[in-house]
Amino acid sequence: MEPKPVQKPHPPIWIGGSHPAALRRAVRRGHGFFGAGSQTTEKFAEQVQIVREELSRQGRDPASFEIAKRVYIHVDDDPARAHDRIESALARHYGRGVSGVSVSGPPGACISGLQEVASAGAELILLNPLVDDHEQMERLAAEVIPGLS
Repeated sequence: MEPKPVQKPHPPIWIGGSHPAALRRAVRRGHGFFGAGSQTTEKFAEQVQIVREELSRQGRDPASFEIAKRVYIHVDDDPARAHDRIESALARHYGRGVSGVSVSGPPGACISGLQEVASAGAELILLNPLVDDHEQMERLAAEVIPGLS
């Protein structure tokens, strides 16, 4: 494979998955676990618990293994419109409805939703708007990210 990675010995390996065996494999073989955007925060919290149990079982320092989650997000001052827009985009993206996995609404609601993801165990959160990318990035940068601690 070319070009070879510059980072030595190699870039960190992040592994996703949802089955408990895949989560344990992520700990055995990887440097981090990346939770899917198509999973609810509650399901992600269950996955984090399995990952942490496996880190302990293997005697691995939790600080040596990162945990992240993709979050589909849509900021809109009208909560119903925000919900409808992200749910429609998810249905197009996945080819079916995927309810309860996104964070949407006014900035305060988005901040709260992202804080829940962090409380569930995410040390890194990938914000993934699916519509109006430029506007969403502007709103995230100006109205949501400053509200996160």
